[in-house]
Amino acid sequence: MSIKALIVEDSRLARNELKELLKNHTEIELIGEAENVDLGYELIQKTQPDLLFLDINMPEKDGFELLEMLDNVPITVFTTAFDEYAIKSFEYNALDYLLKPINEQRFAAAIEKVKTKIEEKEEDGSSNTKLTESSQIFIKDGEKCWLVKIGEISHFEIVGNYTRVFFQDNKPMLYKSLNQIEEKLPESSFFRVNRQQIINTNFIVSVVPWFNGKLKLAMQNGDEVEVSRRQSYLFKDRMSF
Repeated sequence: MSIKALIVEDSRLARNELKELLKNHTEIELIGEAENVDLGYELIQKTQPDLLFLDINMPEKDGFELLEMLDNVPITVFTTAFDEYAIKSFEYNALDYLLKPINEQRFAAAIEKVKTKIEEKEEDGSSNTKLTESSQIFIKDGEKCWLVKIGEISHFEIVGNYTRVFFQDNKPMLYKSLNQIEEKLPESSFFRVNRQQIINTNFIVSVVPWFNGKLKLAMQNGDEVEVSRRQSYLFKDRMSF
């Protein structure tokens, strides 16, 4: 197994510490490092890493802002010198976090988690170049943040210039348009039912004929979604009704 990794960390001392720790893990190939968010973003877009070691508290833009900029977030291990950030990182569903100075055994445990996660993604056929159900996106809404697998999202809905994302019992706002999101979603499981909504067909509980040739879908979370007449014909064809 070869895992491509990037470090985004403003402290040169901390970057060197991570590089020393990585010497004991030959399966991790360090393909680049960046000292700020903007350089990190460029590197991620260029190299498409499997793994990101990300400092949370950096000047100008923090680690969370970097994740917001990405369409597809790599497996992320947060690094931080601040306890309060480390606690928050668990709320954000990061794979793991490492408190500085980083303990060697703690680092090794994080690498084992990474390897397990990589194996799961490979089994799912996930790719960094195109969103799949295993791909994850970062959503920040107010003080709350999430790293969400695409496959866990039941539907998207336009709210003004933004998009509401539905997963589990959460309904945060994503600061991207529905058209932007639609371009990235896997067509195998997502369908544009009308101008306002895109649904994950895996979350449909029932399909009911509606007025004027339209359909109404009942979703797992109890929401009902109306399919436009034009999209109803396409939906029937796709689902072989």
